[in-house]
Amino acid sequence: MTKIITISREFGSGGRELGKRLADALGIPCYDQEIIEMIAKENGFDANYVANISEKSIEAAYPLTIGHRFAMPPLQVMEQPIRVVAAQRQIIENFGKQGDCVIVGRSADTILSDLNPLNLFVYADKESKLERCRKRAPEGEDMTPKEMERMMRQIDRDRAQHHEMYSDNRWGAKESYHLCINTSGKEIKKLVPGLVAFVKGWFGE
Repeated sequence: MTKIITISREFGSGGRELGKRLADALGIPCYDQEIIEMIAKENGFDANYVANISEKSIEAAYPLTIGHRFAMPPLQVMEQPIRVVAAQRQIIENFGKQGDCVIVGRSADTILSDLNPLNLFVYADKESKLERCRKRAPEGEDMTPKEMERMMRQIDRDRAQHHEMYSDNRWGAKESYHLCINTSGKEIKKLVPGLVAFVKGWFGE
């Protein structure tokens, strides 16, 4: 049976690290930043631009307020975000069809629903997320805890809105996933052996 695992995660929860470590332990590829790089290369976009909008809804990617999710702004404003969203979906579908993999974020759980992936959601308490953000902050970044907290909330809102483009299931709600993982106060690498056993059991190995 093909093992496709999707990782949805709160910002700062360690979901990206968990996805990479889980994929390494299973001996299968993990797709995350690679999706951004492929979109940028294939469409001639700047990778930072793609990263900035790759987990936002189309509405949130526009530099203006739109009353309805699919209200129509000027074509030149629409074109690039829509191209990113379309390319991202195609790339994720292609990865899923290729075989075993872990895909981090970008509503892969819904996009690949016909392939019956194992869908994980990673979360943590506010203090743990702030601590992870502080440890991983780029050199020279000097955000206050309040600023960092606002940034975390905004990124998670963007991810939830992006998910709503594909599914009526609520992002982050336990009913939307097969397993929710609380990483509060935990080292990600110590959680992986148990997750490997869970994954193998889930896929009947």
